[in-house]
Amino acid sequence: MVAEKNRSWGMVIDTDKCNGCSGCVTACQVENNIPLNDQNKFERGRVMSWIRIERYWEGEFPNVKARFIPIMCQHCENAPCEPVCPVYASYHNNEGLNVQIYNRCVGTRYCANGCPYIVRMFNYWEPTWPEEIRNHLNPDVTIRSRGIMEKCSMCIQRIRRGTRNAGDQLEDGEIKTACQEACPTGAITFGDLNDPESKVSILAKSDRKYSLMPQLNTNPNVVYLATVDPYKDKKLGEKAKINEH
Repeated sequence: MVAEKNRSWGMVIDTDKCNGCSGCVTACQVENNIPLNDQNKFERGRVMSWIRIERYWEGEFPNVKARFIPIMCQHCENAPCEPVCPVYASYHNNEGLNVQIYNRCVGTRYCANGCPYIVRMFNYWEPTWPEEIRNHLNPDVTIRSRGIMEKCSMCIQRIRRGTRNAGDQLEDGEIKTACQEACPTGAITFGDLNDPESKVSILAKSDRKYSLMPQLNTNPNVVYLATVDPYKDKKLGEKAKINEH
């Protein structure tokens, strides 16, 4: 296995498998103690969510298909959110993660303005939960106060626990993010991009790979796999029809 100091954590999302169920959104909400969203937050456009499901429609009526793309912090190698932070709360660590230091953030929101993916959230309110579910909060994740920026951390608490317990003997796939575990179709793969034998590294080299807004040269650590539609290609379409019968 690759030594710990040379790890580069990344994620591959297969949009061909994603059915837009939002299981990853709910799992992330629970795992990372993200405040609950009520009607007031939706009406003010201040919803807190580290992952969102983008929905697109393809084709013309009546032959319309829905396409889904989960979008979270892309953990860019050339992150535009990092150089604009006046207190260095957003920085890139040596494991390929874009890290947010909550107790250093002063809430200028410069990073949110610089992020082209709109994945950084400002915490407008002090988080509260109903009394009956307060004991269900994750003790491994701090509860953030109002006035700071939040975003996807790729479940860094799970990464730290896994690397601490296994060290250099960490096996591929041993660490799973909350969104990955909750995905019913297995559309999300997480692992070490620097390990050529890891599943995430192999998928990241697929012919279907693409990144969001590549023209910005942010070099994200989240890779997407394009949707496969055999009926768009005549030969593939005929082959698919034969297989159906």
